[in-house]
Amino acid sequence: MLRFHGDAEVAPGLVDLAVNVRQETPPSWLTGPIAASLAHLARYPDPVEATAAIAARHGRPADEVLLTAGAAQAFTLLAQALRPAHAVVVHPQFTEPESALLTAGHAVDRLILDAEDGFTLKNPPESADLVIVGNPTNPTSCLHKSAQIASWVRAGRTVVVDEAFADTVPGEPETLTGNRDVVVIRSLTKTWGLAGLRIGYVLGPRDLIAELARHAPLWSVSTPALAAALACASPRAVQTERAIAERLTADRDHLVAALRREGVAVAGVPRSSFVLIRVADGTRVREALRAHGFAVRRGETFPGLGQDWLRIAVRDTATSDAFVAVLSKVLGG
Repeated sequence: MLRFHGDAEVAPGLVDLAVNVRQETPPSWLTGPIAASLAHLARYPDPVEATAAIAARHGRPADEVLLTAGAAQAFTLLAQALRPAHAVVVHPQFTEPESALLTAGHAVDRLILDAEDGFTLKNPPESADLVIVGNPTNPTSCLHKSAQIASWVRAGRTVVVDEAFADTVPGEPETLTGNRDVVVIRSLTKTWGLAGLRIGYVLGPRDLIAELARHAPLWSVSTPALAAALACASPRAVQTERAIAERLTADRDHLVAALRREGVAVAGVPRSSFVLIRVADGTRVREALRAHGFAVRRGETFPGLGQDWLRIAVRDTATSDAFVAVLSKVLGG
């Protein structure tokens, strides 16, 4: 079940609360360059300009950046390029990192965080030479302290931080994009509603970036995706991104407050664009929600969770209110 993802929950006629991608139409300054790039599809993609723009955004040299076909491709490249003797994946989290490692033939140990203490981050064993963690973590929405993650760095150990949702937190207070000793994976698909375009990137030591590039297929990032990366690295984009994160915070707090008023257990301290809840008889509840027109993400495919966990994407307050009203009815029934 590691390859199960939220899009499998969605069907025509259902309100999508299962996929953590912003639903609003991207702004014209983003869609315009993407559309204009279609006139150049006869040329092979050239990532140089977009790579330089992403590097400049994060104050890194261009040879410490690799653009990828979505963040998910980065995990596949890491699994192909690295030869860990003791890989550790912190769970519950996005399952593609573990899936990619297993597919590449690596053994994987799981470091399971406890729901009882709000999925507080634990330190990996000293023997681990590859550690992967999400921050903020999907599906828990917990934001871990970057200083603790940075403290895991050792000679001979690769620390990978999945920051696909970092831009959903105003100011990105715990980002490690400026730490050149860790590997940071980012996505441009969530905030900008570009999941179908597939664009992300890796920041890391230049030797590792070069090795990842060696394993990447030629021209794996399309010309439209490169146009999106270039636009999303602009100062205008960064400013807009921060404003979106502020609005998201208000919408999430509204949803969390509404859930807690109904006595629904919300995991930890949510900080991203989704919340994790726990309900009795979660499979029945999820199916009943579908019958009432709402798709939510089942939890049992995440290591460390079970069927009573459901992940809910944050939407506008009217949608959240409608959802909580239906959830309350389902729980009461």
